[in-house]
Amino acid sequence: MNRWIHRALILAVVVVALAASAAILSSAQHDGATHADLVEFFHEWRAFERPPLLDGAPDYTVEQFEKRYLEYGELSKRLDAHDIEGWTVEHQVDWHLVRAEMNGFDFNHRVLKPWARDPAFYQSIWMDRSDVPGHEGPTHHALTEYWTYETPIAPAEEKRLTADLSVIPPLTAQAKRNLTGNARDLWITGIRNIRADRMSLDRIAEDLGEDATLELKTAIARAQTATDDLVAWLEAEAPKKTGPSGIGKDNYTWYQQNVHLVPLTWEDEVRLLKRELDRAWSSLKLEEHRNRDLRPLVAASTPEEYDALADRSARKFLEFLRDEEILTYEDYFEPALREHLGAFVPEETRNFFWIAAHYDPTPLYSHFYHWFELARMDTKPHPSPIRQGSLLYNIFDSRNEGTATGVEEMFMHAGLYDDNPRVREIVWIMLAQRAARGLGSLYAHANEMTMADAGRIHVEWTPRGWMATEEQLLIFEQHLYLRQPGYGTSYVTGKYLLERTLADYAKQLEASGETFRLRDFFDRLNSIDSIPIALARWEMTGLVN
Repeated sequence: MNRWIHRALILAVVVVALAASAAILSSAQHDGATHADLVEFFHEWRAFERPPLLDGAPDYTVEQFEKRYLEYGELSKRLDAHDIEGWTVEHQVDWHLVRAEMNGFDFNHRVLKPWARDPAFYQSIWMDRSDVPGHEGPTHHALTEYWTYETPIAPAEEKRLTADLSVIPPLTAQAKRNLTGNARDLWITGIRNIRADRMSLDRIAEDLGEDATLELKTAIARAQTATDDLVAWLEAEAPKKTGPSGIGKDNYTWYQQNVHLVPLTWEDEVRLLKRELDRAWSSLKLEEHRNRDLRPLVAASTPEEYDALADRSARKFLEFLRDEEILTYEDYFEPALREHLGAFVPEETRNFFWIAAHYDPTPLYSHFYHWFELARMDTKPHPSPIRQGSLLYNIFDSRNEGTATGVEEMFMHAGLYDDNPRVREIVWIMLAQRAARGLGSLYAHANEMTMADAGRIHVEWTPRGWMATEEQLLIFEQHLYLRQPGYGTSYVTGKYLLERTLADYAKQLEASGETFRLRDFFDRLNSIDSIPIALARWEMTGLVN
């Protein structure tokens, strides 16, 4: 066994074994704690995690954090005092989820400090729903989720929107005091996010027109002025910012193992992503050789061609899931997918994903497994309140991004493209892109590269030049991964952990003489919900190493 793989297997017990040991040692102090006690604690923790208000906006000042950190310490001790040794695995997993969130709060306080280092933290307006349970990257606690409003807006909703937008002026004023960091890449690139807020405000004003109430128009105008002022201040301060933006290898490893519960080190992830990058490239070239006598794929060149291609691909994909017994087919699958089929994009403005989609969108629709998961969470929430909704601090990334990436290849191996082998090439190209961008993000967090240098790996190691066509996607992705440690690699690390879980699950069935059914595997995974893969594996197999 390779030394790094052996080490990864050992590290898999870090979150479970160490925390469980702490609970066992403290059992004499708090015998008899129940899962109901944990749920009650969870609600108290979540209420604490939201900061109090300052002038109508969440308070991210140094003084407030120092004050609240003392209370955090007391909450942490109370959580550790739970004796979970005799609990079911499912209930123990819930305890570890709460511990991971509390570790995330601690890490943000000590290291990441997005309110001080990351101007994008103050982006307030989200026009579209994220395809994962929470927003990607650190966000503040008073967002305007414009996608939740329907136009024309009802009077009660106008009041809600007015209240949402009224947070922006005091928050931007606070940002000028709080943003004291020296992370140059985060600072420079983060200005784009605040400019995006300004454009979103203009769009909202246009959507509402003259029918909006005076109060709402006033809230929009004040938010526009405040956002302009923040952009100007950030630009004026930018020349002074000269420092690195990464958190360093040791911090990265601690964060992955103790917050996102990924049982790997920074070095492990570098090796894994290099391996997956090599595998993707070599598999692509073998696939191209195998398909050399087949007709090449032809990209849709008109809106009509794209719409027809998207419809065929969606029908084929949904029929495959149902007829091949990949997982239990749910009524919400088709509406969830069809809402996101995409539309024709002129060739000169297509980014990486839409280049692929105009040849065949089925690999992208496999990744849109995301939307099935969100529909499940909306309509069939997990019984445990701890797993309902989004885990904080993007702790869901190995599960949601890893699964969405993993099924692209799993569905391919299960036969999705047997009738059109050329599409298999797109699957390998997409894996190469994700490995390349994640590898760049690792070097950026180690402060061995700037964000621009990481982007060059991203571009140069994506096959067929598909990342060299549209710069905005490149900036968005590398910026996000620098803001949120571990997110850039989660697509590949989560995929690896999912494959490992499938292997362990199947091996156990074989050893007991039972038949492996892919549908049972995915149904079980889905029932556990959007929690880190390492914990899902424990719940599915009982294995912690």
